[in-house]
Amino acid sequence: MKKPRSTQPSRVPTWLRVLIPTVLILVWFVMFGAGGASFGKISDVSSNDAAQQLPASADATKVQALESEFRGGDTLPGILIFESENRLTDADTTAINETVTALSTLNGVVTDSVSPVIISDDGKAAEVFLPLDSEIKPADTVEEIRAYLDAHHIDGVTTYVTGPAGLIADLTGAFAGIDGILLLTALGAVFIILIIVYRSPLLPLIVLGTSLAALCASVLVVVSLAQAGVITLTGQTQGILFILVIGAATDYSLLYVSRFREALRDNERKWDATWVALRGGFEPIVASGGTVIVALLCLLFSDLNSNKSLGPVAAIGIVFALLSALTLLPALLLWAGRTAFWPIRPKFGSVHPDLTGPGARGVWPKVARLISKRARLVWIASTLLLVVASIGVFQFKADGVSQSDFVLGTSEARDGQAVLSEHFPGGSGTPAIVIGPESELQQMADILLASDGVDSVSVIAADSVSGSAPVTTEGLQPVGPPGTPAAEPTVVNNDVMLQATLTDAGDSTAAENTVRDLRTELSALDESILVGGTTAIAVDSNDTAIHDRNLIIPIILGVILIILMLLLRSILAPVLLVATVVLSFAAALGVSAWVFNGVLGFPGADPVVPLFGFVFLVALGIDYNIFLMSRVREESILHGTREGILRGLVATGGVITSAGIVLAATFAALGVLPILFLAQLAFIVAFGVLLDTFLVRSLLVPALAYDIGPKIWWPSKLSKNEVQHEDSVLEELAHSKPAKH
Repeated sequence: MKKPRSTQPSRVPTWLRVLIPTVLILVWFVMFGAGGASFGKISDVSSNDAAQQLPASADATKVQALESEFRGGDTLPGILIFESENRLTDADTTAINETVTALSTLNGVVTDSVSPVIISDDGKAAEVFLPLDSEIKPADTVEEIRAYLDAHHIDGVTTYVTGPAGLIADLTGAFAGIDGILLLTALGAVFIILIIVYRSPLLPLIVLGTSLAALCASVLVVVSLAQAGVITLTGQTQGILFILVIGAATDYSLLYVSRFREALRDNERKWDATWVALRGGFEPIVASGGTVIVALLCLLFSDLNSNKSLGPVAAIGIVFALLSALTLLPALLLWAGRTAFWPIRPKFGSVHPDLTGPGARGVWPKVARLISKRARLVWIASTLLLVVASIGVFQFKADGVSQSDFVLGTSEARDGQAVLSEHFPGGSGTPAIVIGPESELQQMADILLASDGVDSVSVIAADSVSGSAPVTTEGLQPVGPPGTPAAEPTVVNNDVMLQATLTDAGDSTAAENTVRDLRTELSALDESILVGGTTAIAVDSNDTAIHDRNLIIPIILGVILIILMLLLRSILAPVLLVATVVLSFAAALGVSAWVFNGVLGFPGADPVVPLFGFVFLVALGIDYNIFLMSRVREESILHGTREGILRGLVATGGVITSAGIVLAATFAALGVLPILFLAQLAFIVAFGVLLDTFLVRSLLVPALAYDIGPKIWWPSKLSKNEVQHEDSVLEELAHSKPAKH
């Protein structure tokens, strides 16, 4: 048993021992207040417009930039749908026209571009194209429109606001719960877990306070950078930031608290115990956090702006999680001392809990004995279980989903799109935009009209930046009463702009296939012709996301492998650790596919879901393996590899398992938001973390390492140590206390 340190005067003056923690607490208190005030601003600097996430090189991005020159400003398409069970009467039509006139005057509506009321062929519905000014928060404008429609209801007529503007408004509304519901759910789950783990009312509050301070500081910096235009912030990035900081800061805090509690048994003074705990916890906490930061920064290689922005935003969160766990938490625990652990206070000179001796109780000594006796059976069985679970990965549908499916539950825009498709061409209000040379206007129109996926074609007319004229195979048709001359197209830099109304809904797979086909045919005519619009944005977003996924995953694996080699001073151990985490990710994705397809009936997944799931699972999975294997290496130097594995497993089992449960609970909290992407990410990461915590890190890794023995450290000198006989290992394990973590 380790003897407690004798009581001697501290070399650090009393005033300095008071000043240091006081200053740290005050600094964090200021950041807590400033960051708390920034919570109200984070939604103002977030954008859910898919077009803003595309790289400048994408065709859809180029078209969007050129489109404003033809139209005289940036607009976002909005569509009003009026539907009746019977044919619309003259009174209904009059009321609809009056409503449209009133809505045209609202701030944010581009009045000159509002279309006339268009009655469907069956006479049961009417549609109006209502372009919104992109500079005046379209989501807010849509809410004003919906409020007006509710207050001025037309008897017997149901109204919908749909199109890209309506979908963005629904998505923005779904993200509205981030600041409240999401945060309260995550904090509540973590608090309950900490109460169970510590059996203390005060310590969980200290740990949660540390996590909240880290989050507030992160929000303060992220909002400032977003306001300066340095980073792009989306609703999904915002939600991930909240969850990641709370989970990571709590995990690092758990590790420090474990060290501090042990140090209080060996040191009478709180100050001495604090420095002992910091020296013991600094290296593994910084190493694990640094690995996560480097993995996140690999997202900077992405082309998709939403992926690229998540890297630095999440990395900023991890930095403050590390800083809070290594500065604020030690300062708070220094002030609280043993009282923080009330009612089970660690007493100076008390015996550390016996985890492996004859009287040892608990799960981890039993797990260690199982591994020492049946190592090969354990790792083979664990591997087979993961392989079977991984089979479902081939059924994981991650080739994109309709934008209308992004929101789970009620969505007026999605319902409106369905009604629109019943009475009008599905692509009404969200046409494909084609920009090409004026000299090839008719050839472009012919190609568009020859497509089965195109219902009609029009060209932006020169007599009005908001007007358009229909185009047929006979050429540009006149606008106005019979006998008027044909309208001239608007020409910008020798280019004209055509609008192709698609027969299928703009966010459907069929419409995306039409856009792909049109790009191929028009490119054969002239490579300078661009095809953009709402559907093209979805196409380019999916293609870019798939490119990012295929590029980033190998980069992250390579970077993490190098970091592990440097930390563990080995080649074989890092390779095996990375392989186990990849297998764990595949198993998590496979089980998720079965759940999403068979149980929840999700329509599919965005291509970035596997990428984000990989980033968090692999980075955080390696995180826990670093805690385990760094301790195993430390013990192996003193006691030999096989004994070191058993000692490291028992010493780290409790705290790492608690950390895994906390992280899984925080990510699961993302599921409270009705967003398909976040619900899927929540399940993948939460399930994957639990799988890694209870199977990979607890059984597979230690059993595999135990079976390989000292060669696990190849080519370092530690790999040449003699293997102790299993009986001597078990005997020593049964009669000695493990090294403390």
